[in-house]
Amino acid sequence: MARKVGIYTRISRDDEGDAMGVARQQQDCERLADLRSWQAVKIYEDNDVSAFKRNVVREEFELMLKDLRAGLIDGIVAYDLDRLARQPRDLERLIEIFDERPKSEFATVTNDVNLGTPDGRTMARIMVAFANKSSHDASRRIRRKHLELAQQGKDSGGPAPYGWRKDDRTKVDPDAARAIREAQQEILAGVRIGTIRTRWWEQGLGNPRAGTKRMAHHHVEHILTNPRLVGYRTYHGEILTGANGEPVKGEWDPINTVAEWEAVCAAVTERKLKQRPGKLLARKYLLSGIARCGLCKTKIRGQINQRRKPGSKATKYTYQCSVVNGGCGKVARVGEPVDKLIAELVLEEQREKAAALGVPIQQQWPRESELEAVQADINQLIEAEKTKQITVSTLLQLLPTKEKERDELKLERARFYKDQKQAEAQVRSGELSLAEFFDLPVERQQEIVLHSLSAVMIHPAGRGRRIFDPSLIDPVWR
Repeated sequence: MARKVGIYTRISRDDEGDAMGVARQQQDCERLADLRSWQAVKIYEDNDVSAFKRNVVREEFELMLKDLRAGLIDGIVAYDLDRLARQPRDLERLIEIFDERPKSEFATVTNDVNLGTPDGRTMARIMVAFANKSSHDASRRIRRKHLELAQQGKDSGGPAPYGWRKDDRTKVDPDAARAIREAQQEILAGVRIGTIRTRWWEQGLGNPRAGTKRMAHHHVEHILTNPRLVGYRTYHGEILTGANGEPVKGEWDPINTVAEWEAVCAAVTERKLKQRPGKLLARKYLLSGIARCGLCKTKIRGQINQRRKPGSKATKYTYQCSVVNGGCGKVARVGEPVDKLIAELVLEEQREKAAALGVPIQQQWPRESELEAVQADINQLIEAEKTKQITVSTLLQLLPTKEKERDELKLERARFYKDQKQAEAQVRSGELSLAEFFDLPVERQQEIVLHSLSAVMIHPAGRGRRIFDPSLIDPVWR
């Protein structure tokens, strides 16, 4: 009875996408199986899959090992040993199965290696070791080439990042750029990245990966804080600096100014530092955590009306002092009219402030020249070491202090522009209508309210017919 073998084919890159490389391997392997009077019962194909990269899982290779160990196939035919393994650990896994099943067959088109014998295994280990070194050498040359391209400010290729045109990575996509800027303004105004992510997913923005159920949080964060937005060239996630100590500029059109980008990055970083484990930043109701009970002064949170039926005129939610949260449980109020009253009061107060102060004038950070001087000192020290005016030891003694001073100044500059952009957003909030206010994400609504109020005291309505009484809602102004 003919031995049943599996044919394994693999190619690392299939740029054309036509699978012709693995097809040729399959034909040669089938011809070899016929010569050995073996029956090829299954083709295991890993097309466009690397055998060298450790983080890549070859699904068909794993299935083949499983089938061979289970006895579903009696052996393996491959075009070449390096199609099977370029990492010694993969070869050892295969050898382990041949130890368990010593009568298994093995053959390759290009050479005759018998994994069932000690000499064959030794030869296989040597061949895979050389294949592994060859891949290492190629990988090192590719990395060096990409670093050189990055240092020259050239693009890295591949699919266009969100914000740039798909047919020309150097040109800005106006619609995508507009979505990025709007989202950045929302970040500065207090909106969570999770809220932006949900809206982008619903609107089809952000180039979500095909087949994903939801866009990842870190994906949206990277889009909004990507150094590429200001033209900075990165390499392995780090901003490259040139010989002059300045960031390397890429050969593409930017979307943000440095001030805008630094402000957004500072806002995202500060929010991460403020976030505590277990703390839920997302809120559904405007005054959750802002409203307080007029009797016990405990914070009140919104609660959905579970009894409300679709289409009814009953309230959607209420603000209740809850015993569970340490309150007295004696105060409750319909949510919608309270929110409307507070929004009207806050917007009117901010309109008056905006009329009195006007739109803030765009100002440059006052210590810009000081930062430039520190950077010039760093460049001078590095140049002095290159020209042998000072030793490396002296450079390493002087450089850390200057670098720390530079980094502190950059952080101060980012915070300055963040505060400036947030102040501008607060002035713009005074121009909102009531409908526009409630169209904003709830985080943005709360940011506007908290800019004017520190709390809202809700007093008990008493017995009798419950008619909304604004006098029982007491805003505490800042």
